[in-house]
Amino acid sequence: MNLTALENRYGDDKVYDACGLIGIMDVSGERFSGRDIVTGITNMEERGNGLGAGFAVYGCYPEYADCYAFHVMFTEPDSRPQVEEFLKENFILVHAERVPSQSMSELHDPPAIWRYFLHVDVKRIPEELKGDEQEYVVDKVMALNTSGIGAYIYGSGKDTGVFKGVGHPGQIAEYFRIEEYEGYLWTAHARFPTNTPGWWGGAHPFALLDWTVVHNGEISSYGANRRYLEMQGYHCTMQTDTEVMAYAADLLMRRHNLPVEVAAKVMAPPLWIEIERMASEDQALARTLRQVYSSLLINGPFTIIIARQGEMIGLTDRIRLRPLTAAAKGDRLYLSSEEAPIRLISPELDWVWTPVGGQPVVGRLGQSIEPPVGATLSVVTPAYACAA
Repeated sequence: MNLTALENRYGDDKVYDACGLIGIMDVSGERFSGRDIVTGITNMEERGNGLGAGFAVYGCYPEYADCYAFHVMFTEPDSRPQVEEFLKENFILVHAERVPSQSMSELHDPPAIWRYFLHVDVKRIPEELKGDEQEYVVDKVMALNTSGIGAYIYGSGKDTGVFKGVGHPGQIAEYFRIEEYEGYLWTAHARFPTNTPGWWGGAHPFALLDWTVVHNGEISSYGANRRYLEMQGYHCTMQTDTEVMAYAADLLMRRHNLPVEVAAKVMAPPLWIEIERMASEDQALARTLRQVYSSLLINGPFTIIIARQGEMIGLTDRIRLRPLTAAAKGDRLYLSSEEAPIRLISPELDWVWTPVGGQPVVGRLGQSIEPPVGATLSVVTPAYACAA
């Protein structure tokens, strides 16, 4: 039997279900090494094609925990003096260093990547920003990333590390020595780009302040989402549709102070036919969100893991066109494209469930982990063999 013909009967060379993502959070706040997240994402290496991989970690810079950790990628090596002058003009520079890495022949032309630990001098915040230092940081990130000087700030959160590039997950993990870091929350991604280029800045996670996003799917509403966000002062410069997810999360949950559950109804809203069947109070909210934030509806198949300090969120589109599995063991919450990598990390689990489309799975520091009402629970069985 010709398996290729069977699996691809229409001769379509586009892969619709690829990209692998995984997140691990210890809700007690206990920090752990990057070994587990590397184990999990490399187990799904076949979901990517080597054109992008990356990791985000929270709690990794305890000695600079109160500083904004700017991770800067230099596409033009000679631009570093200009970037550092810009940072010194707008921030108090506490420490600067090249991000530790090791030479690898498998990775082609990696850019120079530095990290800068910065404080905001409130006296430098313009009056129109009303003393909001996070708004000030966003403003300066956007200013540098649109300056055209050959550098991009791709991470800017406090006590948050972002490490990504063009390669398979195992290669990127080895290059950045991921297993040497510790944090209480990790996310990782294996990329299979379909519509956008594979380059170091376009790899996942995407980040702004302490928001990070890893994504599987396609955002067919990217144009409308981008135009709306750019009217709010954000600028998309990374040539990848996922970038709008990070900015949408920042706008909805930081600027507009919406709860996670409400923000999820903006990005993955109920269908109109479902809204018509709701109780009057719920219907009024759903209608209002669809009308006020119509341009932030994320159209297309997607699964995302959004993280910020103290919180990890998993969300799929309303009809679950991309997979997501959730599981828990003790204080650890797992979110993944597949159950196998979770079992490889933690063979015996307390809970395994399939999240409902459009309903977020949320892990928070200090809160116990329980499957939400309505979730489809898997039978929790003893350890079984997983392919390494």
